[in-house]
Amino acid sequence: MRIIASALLLATTFCSGQQADTLIYAEGRILNKTTGEPVSASISYQSLPYGNIVGQLTGSNYRFPFFTKDRYEITVEAVGFAISRYMLDPNQAGESMTVTQDVELVLPPSASVAAETAHTAGKVMNLSTLIFEQGQAKIDPGSFEELNKVAEMLVSYPKMVIQLEGHTDPQGNPQRNLDLSQQRVDAVKNYLVTRGVNKNKVKTKAFGGSQPISLENTEEAHRLNRRVQVRILSN
Repeated sequence: MRIIASALLLATTFCSGQQADTLIYAEGRILNKTTGEPVSASISYQSLPYGNIVGQLTGSNYRFPFFTKDRYEITVEAVGFAISRYMLDPNQAGESMTVTQDVELVLPPSASVAAETAHTAGKVMNLSTLIFEQGQAKIDPGSFEELNKVAEMLVSYPKMVIQLEGHTDPQGNPQRNLDLSQQRVDAVKNYLVTRGVNKNKVKTKAFGGSQPISLENTEEAHRLNRRVQVRILSN
């Protein structure tokens, strides 16, 4: 498990005068809610309300100290699951000086279902079954069902405008990654147009590998970073 924390975190430790054996810790497991099995995920945390202390871990469990009396928000992301967020309060620690919160991950709703329940501007949805050939912008036929639902959503909501946002993992040449992410969102847009969507309703933006979800050098982390998201700009 790897932790990436801000320099302020260490500074806060020394300023507070807290000793390691008196710290309150947050800990828990990351589980598949359906099967109960452990899930390896990207886990980020930040102190509330200002995010003065931040950190990131990767694994099927987490443990980090409360360096202040502030509450913390944790965000858990794993390939194939919906994003999960929890608020942790150090005041909930018992005699063990530990706040325990297991995180149960569930399958994400399809883009169209999510839009039906919350299709306001700013909503971001992952295309969870979108697959491309490795290093290419050719869409795998297994992705068509979800893309067809996105097309139906856009046709059903005449005022809706979306932005397709393409991301690669940060490996390799940055310019090549940027070009590939642009080619992929262009491919998705072209497919939606073939399904009757007005091309003016679909904007595109490429990020390459500049916004990774996980910084771990593992294949699972790379899969997590390679994604196309749908952002609703207006509706």
